[in-house]
Amino acid sequence: MPQAASAKDLKSVGVTVVDLGNPFFGAIAQSIEAQVKEIAGPDAKTLVVSGDYDLGKQSTQFDNFIQAGVDLIVVSAVDSKAIGAAIKRAQAAGIVVVAVDNTADGAQATITTDNVTAGKQACEYIATKLGGKGNVLIVNGPPVSGVIDRVTGCKEVLAANPDIKILSDNQNGIGTREGGLNITTGLLTANDDVNAIFTINDPSAIGADLAAKQLNRTGIVITTVDGSPDIESALKGNTLIEASSAQLPSALAAAAVKAGVSLLKGETLSEPSILVAPELITRENVGDYKGWNSGK
Repeated sequence: MPQAASAKDLKSVGVTVVDLGNPFFGAIAQSIEAQVKEIAGPDAKTLVVSGDYDLGKQSTQFDNFIQAGVDLIVVSAVDSKAIGAAIKRAQAAGIVVVAVDNTADGAQATITTDNVTAGKQACEYIATKLGGKGNVLIVNGPPVSGVIDRVTGCKEVLAANPDIKILSDNQNGIGTREGGLNITTGLLTANDDVNAIFTINDPSAIGADLAAKQLNRTGIVITTVDGSPDIESALKGNTLIEASSAQLPSALAAAAVKAGVSLLKGETLSEPSILVAPELITRENVGDYKGWNSGK
């Protein structure tokens, strides 16, 4: 019957991300919008909102999407576990929910960067650069799966180097430039001898670099995760930032929309958790990097 088929068609999508102020989430949202139009035609609507690191706000956004009658919600969760209640409400209303970038309890599919590998890549660079010996700061972030996995990957690598000492790993720079600046300023002030800093994302790294500059600290290796346009400039410029394990927003978005469409058709996903491999961008190879807006 045609009605049955049309009920499963993709006509509107709700997208709520952690923070649209972060260019990574902006790139994901743009890529999702482009994918939806490509798959469902020019009339398909994509509603994009920013959770702004606020669980209550993101939860309300789910209710607004339910009210609007969207077919699919793509969520980058502010809190991987606590968003589960909102996801249940959406699914009770017959809406498919796909998680992107972070896990989200109850989502029918999860598309993330292989964040453990991203953390490993960034911290392997540090271990090699320090010759397996020195003091490292980890500027942590919000308690979402992607951040936790990056720190796990980093620590795994550093643990294999007994002469590397982690001076701090539990300070939350909330994934922003300002947070990275504040946390790193405090940590560098408290610790005279710091050889390297790993931050959980590019904005934090840019803040950490600024902190080091303001305190006239030199010779520190900073690595991070994201591969954003800002970090491309930092890697080409006069900064302490030397490497970023790059995520690929267009690949994450394409996989998320594809999974959503399959679920709307009632198909069972052979692989409900998809990991997209990151790529380490350094001062040496940044010239060959295609970047977030390449549609790669």
